[in-house]
This record gives sequence, C-alpha cells and structure tokens, in this order.
Amino acid sequence: MKYRQLGSTGIEVSALCLGTMQFGWSADEATSFEILSAAYEAGINFIDTADIYSRWADGNPGGISEKIIGKWWKQAQIPRENLIIATKVRGMMGNPPTEGLSGKRIQKMVEDSLRRLDVEYIDLYQAHWADVDVEIEETLRAFDDLVKVGKVRAIGCSNYSGAQLREALEVSEKFGLAHYETLQPHYSLVHRDEYEAELAEVCRENNVGVIPYSPLAAGFLTGKYRRDKKAVSVRAEGMEKYFTEKNWTLLEVMDEIAAAHGATVTQVALAWQLADPVISSPIIGANSIAQLNDSLDAVELVLNTEEKGRLDNLSA
Repeated sequence: MKYRQLGSTGIEVSALCLGTMQFGWSADEATSFEILSAAYEAGINFIDTADIYSRWADGNPGGISEKIIGKWWKQAQIPRENLIIATKVRGMMGNPPTEGLSGKRIQKMVEDSLRRLDVEYIDLYQAHWADVDVEIEETLRAFDDLVKVGKVRAIGCSNYSGAQLREALEVSEKFGLAHYETLQPHYSLVHRDEYEAELAEVCRENNVGVIPYSPLAAGFLTGKYRRDKKAVSVRAEGMEKYFTEKNWTLLEVMDEIAAAHGATVTQVALAWQLADPVISSPIIGANSIAQLNDSLDAVELVLNTEEKGRLDNLSA
C-alpha cells in the first residue's frame, strides 16, 4: 500500500481510505470485522466513519459504525497508533436528538464518538455539513479547544461549498484557530462539477487534503451497471441519474483502459483520482472481501497521459 500526507498535518495515510457507512447496514458486524481486518492487513491505516452512520437503516439509531470500529480494533489488538480514525459531527443524534455545529453540541458529541470508538483521541474530526445557523467562528473555536486538549489531532470538513471553506480558513487564520486540514467532497468521474468548479482551487491554494467520498458513484463506476444489465444493490434506487449515453460511452472507454492494464473498471476510476496530487485518499466502501480486493489494486495502476486525457474529456 502506498501512503500520502494528509494535507499539512504531517499525518501519513494510506492512498485509499476505508469508508464504513455500510457497517451495520448492508454489512453486518461479522462481515464488517472481516473487511476491517483484511483492509488493515493490506496496509490501509485510514478509516472514515460518522456519528450518524447509519440512522436511515431500519433499527439503526446511529453510532453503530463507530461501535463496530471500536469493538474491532480492541478485539484484534491493533496498536492504536497504527490507525488513523476519522469521524464526523453535525447530523441528528443523541437522546433527545439534536443536530448542528454549536460549540456546546460539538463538545458533547465528541465524547459520545470517543466512547463508541473506544479511543482517547480522534485523528480527524470533521464537520459533516456546514451549519448556517451557527457562526463559523463558534464552530472553529470548539474544534480548536478539542485540538488543544488532545481529544482531536486535526479537523476537516465535508460537503462545504467553496465559499464556506474559504471563509472557514480565513476565520481560522484571523483568530489563530485550528483550521480545516481536509475536505471530504462528493467527487467522481460522473460527478465532477461540485468539487472542480471552485473547491479544487481552494484546496490547492491552502494545502487542504482531499478525501473524496463516492469515488465509484455508489457502484456505477464498478461496471456492474450496463445498458442492458440491472444490478441488485441497496443503493440501486436513484442510480438512473447516471444512465446517460455519455456515461455508457465513458464506461466503454474505461473497459478498454482496464483491459490494456489487466485491471478493472473500479481500479481505473480510483486511479484517475489518485493521479491528482491534491487528493490524499479516496474513500472506498466494501460489503465483501471481494469488493475490497478489487479496489486495493488501484494504488498500483498508473494511467498514462493519453488515458487520463480521454477520461477527462469524456467525463467533462
């Protein structure tokens, strides 16, 4: 496994990050343990979760993914310093449930995440979405306090707009507060504008590490969806938005590139992202060891200039 710097933190993370939204949802605890162990043995040290994962599933109150991770690393006797654990705060959680990024709420929610993960500190604590009802200075001061007392090593954000990220970085600089070291955007070959329009430039200018989620477009870029083939998946609903002539053509070219390298469509999609030095670690999800193994080989796949250009042009 190859490793990269996480923004300007000095933290080394694996070139692929294991996402865990599926834990306790489409992957039960036993399967989740198997995936975590296989990923760790393959060299993945970076694990991403969120406090709300996965509240939308029947019978899931949220926090289940964090609990599974905490139980796994203790049972597997993994040295804590060998793991880079990232989680997020913002969504509806707690009893009674609350949401948002107020300073008081962040201070409470971090304690809940620490307990579920069974850790004394979180390596990367992220704002899951911006909170327009709370001044960004209040949010950043709460994060800064957590960094100062050692409960959090670094902070990041997810689903921010370019303007929101720029404002947050400016406020941190103005008041000497911990600043967002990472951005977690929705980004893939079939979903480029949201990140590339403005966020990419902000990240390059400020050395913000990028850890994209859904780099495989919820499975569309694995090749299991075809013009004449329906896939069975818990995420199949809503996939029709990707069913365009442009994207079918893109998949055909990805097939060609994959065949030339003895690779898979999944690996081509991830290698395309890894060709960008601003991207620290795309987040991969897996419901099985087979899915995990398919993604792992992407770190060894290097696209040539022509291949990268074809993918850029076809997905523009």
